[in-house]
Amino acid sequence: MKPIKFCDTTLRDGEQAAGVVFSPEEKREIVRGLAKAGVEQAEIGIPAMGEEERAVIRSIVEMGLPIQLSAWNRALKEDIDASLLTGVNWVHLTIPTSDLQIKAKLHMNRQEIVSMIRRAVSYAQKFNLGVSVGFEDASRAYTPFLAELVLSLYSDGIRRFRYADTVSVLQPVTVREKIRSILGECPEDVELEVHCHNDFGMATANTLSALEAGALWASTTVTGIGERAGNASMEEVALAWKHLYGGRTGLDTIQFKELAELVSAAAGRPLPPAKPIVGTMVFTHESGIHVDGMLKNRETYQSFDPVEVGAEHRFVLGKHSGWKTVAHILRQKGVRPERELSDELMREVRLEADRNKRLIEPDELMKLLDGVRSTRTVPDLQDEE
Repeated sequence: MKPIKFCDTTLRDGEQAAGVVFSPEEKREIVRGLAKAGVEQAEIGIPAMGEEERAVIRSIVEMGLPIQLSAWNRALKEDIDASLLTGVNWVHLTIPTSDLQIKAKLHMNRQEIVSMIRRAVSYAQKFNLGVSVGFEDASRAYTPFLAELVLSLYSDGIRRFRYADTVSVLQPVTVREKIRSILGECPEDVELEVHCHNDFGMATANTLSALEAGALWASTTVTGIGERAGNASMEEVALAWKHLYGGRTGLDTIQFKELAELVSAAAGRPLPPAKPIVGTMVFTHESGIHVDGMLKNRETYQSFDPVEVGAEHRFVLGKHSGWKTVAHILRQKGVRPERELSDELMREVRLEADRNKRLIEPDELMKLLDGVRSTRTVPDLQDEE
């Protein structure tokens, strides 16, 4: 199985999320982090937006990072001209492909769309630019038309195509069928990229299904940030592809946590504690049964080692904790656990958690222990174990 590749669009689709604005320095830091993580390509902006945007894109190009940089364009000569001013050597050209969008947005028909994108491709190729073509609203397009479009552009020298679930109407079964149908009509060296949105919470699942069906590229964003409900998350796709599908990527996943925190801070959108892969609570355990199992063998309640993503397990105290958790934390504090105190101490732990509706910190546990000890005559608990 070939390793899948990633085209990160955090600086394009990610910044299109309502209210998100990355500063020039934040954009450079994000691309630096993507390159460090081994991401193959980054879509770094829309040059047609204006000179300010082009200046930032130029500054990223001038960094000389080991990552392919691409600019996003409509299938228009003026957009390509704007990209040429930035110094990028790769452009992504997008065109509506569903009958709904073809008519509503451009007042055209399918054949006019074919002519329009082929003209744009030909113009970009005059400047020796690498070109990928994006099929906007592909998930609502007539699939045989998409296959015909691929073949037409293939004859023009294009090998890379993006299948976009623009309004998030796919589910894993249908995307698998559609991707297989298109690739079944195409030469083997066609590289299909899938770009999924998350309105129904299926962006990662749909992306994985498309990859399983033969797509080579995953168009993702860090943490899944993007238009509306966002995009497929790079972290989720990469780890699921490895652990659930037995696939390979070229990414250094240990960089994920730092990269996610960088993008989250730059976007002004705090990471949800339970965000898969990179959330602060993903490897945090409170339940007594779970902690007991993990103290015996970490694999009892983990599907992969958090070290893979630059994180670590954390055992915390709360309403559902058991004595094994308490004893573990006491040992970490240099205190010998006394089983004869367990019932009273556990009762105090649960009462405290109920009162405050939060976790109990280790220092708070020590105070609860002192309170229990003060009501009984017990041996010195400070002896070494």
